[in-house]
Amino acid sequence: MKIGFIGLGNMGAPMAANLLAAGHSVIGHDIAARPDGIPLADSPAGAVSEADVVITMLPDGPILRQVAREIYPFMKQGAIHLDCSTVDVDSAREVADLARKHGLLAADAPVSGGIGGAQAGTLTFMAGGPAEAFGDLRPLFEIMGAKMVHCGGAGAGQAAKICNNMILGATMIATCEAFVLADKLGLSRKSMFDVVSTSSGSSWSMTAYCPAPGVGPKSPADNDYAPGFAAELMLKDLGLSQQAAEAVDAATPMGQAALGLYRRFVEEDAGRGRDFSAMLPYLADKGRPT
Repeated sequence: MKIGFIGLGNMGAPMAANLLAAGHSVIGHDIAARPDGIPLADSPAGAVSEADVVITMLPDGPILRQVAREIYPFMKQGAIHLDCSTVDVDSAREVADLARKHGLLAADAPVSGGIGGAQAGTLTFMAGGPAEAFGDLRPLFEIMGAKMVHCGGAGAGQAAKICNNMILGATMIATCEAFVLADKLGLSRKSMFDVVSTSSGSSWSMTAYCPAPGVGPKSPADNDYAPGFAAELMLKDLGLSQQAAEAVDAATPMGQAALGLYRRFVEEDAGRGRDFSAMLPYLADKGRPT
């Protein structure tokens, strides 16, 4: 299959590399990144003009809309645009409408699994868009990931992603708070992990991505919180969840609280460039508010 890949950063580059390794023809483009081993086009149009599928992995909705407007006139009729960015639901739906006007199919399929999942080809894709696109896309999902769930029409993938990450942000904060409390009560972190990981307080944040170094499976905490999923990306996703919640008048008090805490961590307390699980040392340095 001929694939154009726009956005070759920390996530896009290993995804494109896995498609190449599986035997597909990939031509990439990025305004800054130049990853080794991936053939590059000088322009977005050059990357997409012969492609059966164009994959984008971009920072936000405005950039996605801009790129879509730029590439759609150069894509083949009937080609598929698979967007794996995490953006707002409205942007995903606007891009899908624009694709239809150009005789194209568009699917929004944000991912979960971080840089490690992109490298290992074990991502989870939460997909929205027309069902007819997914027969052609399924072999690509199977190369880049371990699971794909078709969640519904345009924007449904983004809706699933922001709901999932709102849960993740809130549970990571609760997990970090529990470790801070356990420390101050004199409970060892190993005992805390052994109890909670097999009890009712268990979560992915505890068992697969433990924020405390030296306990549980290896995680960014064991690498001085070098980002597997950066705190500023969690801040972005929590912001998207609250933007969506406001638009549909949904009560999300925990999501709102998580957004406020990650905003302070990233913007005021040197959380930028650290993993989102670095919320643990951040909270450990705090006292109880008076």
